[in-house]
Amino acid sequence: MAASERTVLQFASSSSSTANITAKVHPLVIFNICDCYVRRPDQAERVIGTLLGSVLPDGTVDIRNSYVVPHNEFSDQVALDIEYHHTMLKSHLKVNPQEVIVGWFSTGLGVTGGSALIHEFYSREVSNPVHLTVDTGFQNGEGTIKAYVSVNLSLADRPLAAQFQEIPLDLRMIEAERVGFDILKTTSVDKLPSDLEGMEVLMERLVTLINDVYKYVDDVVEGRVAPDNNIGRFISEAVDSLPKLSPPAFDKLINDNLQDQLLMLYLSSITRTQLSLAEKLNTAAQML
Repeated sequence: MAASERTVLQFASSSSSTANITAKVHPLVIFNICDCYVRRPDQAERVIGTLLGSVLPDGTVDIRNSYVVPHNEFSDQVALDIEYHHTMLKSHLKVNPQEVIVGWFSTGLGVTGGSALIHEFYSREVSNPVHLTVDTGFQNGEGTIKAYVSVNLSLADRPLAAQFQEIPLDLRMIEAERVGFDILKTTSVDKLPSDLEGMEVLMERLVTLINDVYKYVDDVVEGRVAPDNNIGRFISEAVDSLPKLSPPAFDKLINDNLQDQLLMLYLSSITRTQLSLAEKLNTAAQML
């Protein structure tokens, strides 16, 4: 009799679909979130906002855009500016109707007490939203970026609470975006690198990667490392993608490109000088 009346604490039926959910975030979203955090009001400890994107055919949530939503937080309450949220959403849909709400973001480490209330609001906007957290403190030069989905906990047929479960997150960047992200992780920067300094960083990283490939190939040839067909295929594709140029032709290509860049700098300098002279002449004419 007692055994038949026991209750079981279990996940709701929707949790079975969360196991296959993954998320992919574009670097522009991270840059935008960090910029919003820097511009936040003085009394605000964090910023929250809406994530826009789409769901790919394989179930991956592709996060491509975001915007901040003003809010106020108290001890156990969160007040969102819902009207501002809907206005911004309408504006984004006019520009790119393919992007829809896929979740929301907040700055800080992990999930906080008010996250459940905010997640409940976005659950009414979209089914199974993704919660993205960005650590804008960049402690130890590292930025912790995580994605969560909410899973309902129920006691028998009665819902009790929501539990946030972390899901795999893919953050892919091209080299130019990687340089910007590395600078962003630095808490203090004297100045932004110039184009030449950025090129130098990229060349050093490229040389390091080439040396790693050379070392791997030598280890495989000498029998110190077991060969991997997938790695070999990637190396072959990378080599085949390179243009077949002789050293003189390559030097000419680099020099021509450098001359074009210097010419653009010269023309821009002349343009700035002409504008400055025109402004001074206009000011002198008005004084006479």
